[in-house]
Amino acid sequence: MNKLIEKLKNPVWYSLNETHQSFLIEYEGVRFYRPEICTFGAFFDPSKTAKALNAYSKISDRFFLVSENLIPIIDSKKVHLEKKINGCQMVLENLVEVKNSEKIVLLTQEYSKEIYDLIWLVMPGYYQMKTFEMGKYYGIFKNNKLVSITGQRMQTNDFIEVSAVVTHPDYRGRGFGKQLVAHTTNEILKEKKLPILHTDKGNSAIPLYEKLGYKQTRDMNWWLYRRK
Repeated sequence: MNKLIEKLKNPVWYSLNETHQSFLIEYEGVRFYRPEICTFGAFFDPSKTAKALNAYSKISDRFFLVSENLIPIIDSKKVHLEKKINGCQMVLENLVEVKNSEKIVLLTQEYSKEIYDLIWLVMPGYYQMKTFEMGKYYGIFKNNKLVSITGQRMQTNDFIEVSAVVTHPDYRGRGFGKQLVAHTTNEILKEKKLPILHTDKGNSAIPLYEKLGYKQTRDMNWWLYRRK
């Protein structure tokens, strides 16, 4: 259990150490995803972040460091802090059963462009064209159009993150997100791993996640940087 808790405190780091090791780029103790996959990075020692951010900024003009409570050090001549996103981590305690009224489809590679377009319409900035490769994605279609999705993002041997919970604005209020989160959570449990998710503090979806059995456990903050 202690090992799991340590991984949850630095999920990007341990995902790149385990399930997502093939996506790793490392700069002297600071780890990043390859930018075409995901623009997240992680660290333990803030004194190493300035050089690492300068190096990563050469291949990605906009990117994040993710940390529970550490403050990265930057070289302000080369990298600009655009904003700090105050987030939180939620961990499943007991999944509440949800009755599905919609057909939920496992999305294949052929839908990757539709996934990308829907996420950038609803929640721009986090998703890259190849983020699809990080885990499984599920969707609901209406009139042959993908209108709601959930996906899996960070992963280790112990946990899988539920992510990309988005619904087209024209189809909100129908319970699609609730059904998809419950479905994705069940699929993670089938793999005998712990479902987790991350969101902004104050997100209106938090009460929904809590009703599904998730509990807020810790801060998890995103430092968004831009290359100068």
